[in-house]
Amino acid sequence: MENSDKQAHYELLLLQLEALLEGETNPLSNLSNASALLKQALPRSVFAGFYLFDGKELVLGPFQGGVSCVHIPLGKGVCGESALKRETLVVDDVTIHPNYIACDAAAMSEIVVPMVKGDTLLGVLDLDSNLKGDYDAIDRDYLERFVTLLVEKTVWDFNMFGEKV
Repeated sequence: MENSDKQAHYELLLLQLEALLEGETNPLSNLSNASALLKQALPRSVFAGFYLFDGKELVLGPFQGGVSCVHIPLGKGVCGESALKRETLVVDDVTIHPNYIACDAAAMSEIVVPMVKGDTLLGVLDLDSNLKGDYDAIDRDYLERFVTLLVEKTVWDFNMFGEKV
């Protein structure tokens, strides 16, 4: 896909997310719809979902894909590393990444975007592709914008965070 086509595809994805979030602030509903939207819009994804931070570790949240790891300590795997560093990580080839946790043999590349509101870590968006090198700077930019919109439009008011954020 040409870069301009990819950007147009992501612009449409952001508009679709905005429409899905219109008038809805429930975290479970928003995360569920967001993961379904990503899985539909990014057909090479074998996993599109969220891990939520419970104050101690990341716990599997709403997702689309096969069964997955449930608990991920901070710093472990790409998700735990992204959450700990609070930065987006792109792994072109998970088979050679030293800190990769294998949950699905079909996953070949991965991008993880941290979800932070203020100073509070909420969790991470995790996408796995069945192709090596499937994520680039365009994906990083648009998926960070996707997460920002999702975090801003959702009311994060449930006990797993220990406080209203």
